[in-house]
Amino acid sequence: MSTEPAAALERRARGALHKVLDLLAAEQASVSSVTDPDRAWRVHVEDSLTGLEVPELRSAATIADVGSGAGFPGLVLAVALPGARVDLIESVARKCAFMERVIAAAEIANARVVTARSEALAAGEGRDSYDAVTARAVGRLSTLAELASPLLRENGVLVAWKGRRDAEEESQLARAADRLAMRPERILDVGGRAGSAHRHLHVVRKHGPTPPDLPRRPGMAKKRPRG
Repeated sequence: MSTEPAAALERRARGALHKVLDLLAAEQASVSSVTDPDRAWRVHVEDSLTGLEVPELRSAATIADVGSGAGFPGLVLAVALPGARVDLIESVARKCAFMERVIAAAEIANARVVTARSEALAAGEGRDSYDAVTARAVGRLSTLAELASPLLRENGVLVAWKGRRDAEEESQLARAADRLAMRPERILDVGGRAGSAHRHLHVVRKHGPTPPDLPRRPGMAKKRPRG
């Protein structure tokens, strides 16, 4: 994969992403702290595209973007991977409404907004349904692994966008891994190609059946993380 994923985008994809950023700049509701299109291209688009450096994400047929917010990385991945179905999971109504408008205006046919907590989706139609789960600036690694596990098929992967590496956070994930059927696999330093100089992508693989006690009640993974 090119070390500059944005350079490989087709003209159609670039046009759709510029439309996304134009709508973000014009949005009156508070959905992102970075809205200037030029800065947002690097902070949101290029940062999201680093996920394509994970082969399992590049080849995924079904992707769940947990805590999508304004739609990053999920909307960008949907544009870059037109053969994948990308579900944008977000519980905040104004952010969901924004993403719905963006999907319609930019004609991103393979993206769908799911207005729900990820735990609720995992307890129903989303259980064991996805090849990959993505999360950017959502929570601690052990929390993200717990949210991802019941959504993923066996051998699926969580790709978590994080900043500086944190030894204690990584140790917490390692301690929780077996109880979550999730195994930390590798960490990619993509800071030179992302919106943050300290950006790391954590790849965590689901290695067995979903534990019967997952998902827990909404909010518990954050309030009382495993590990």
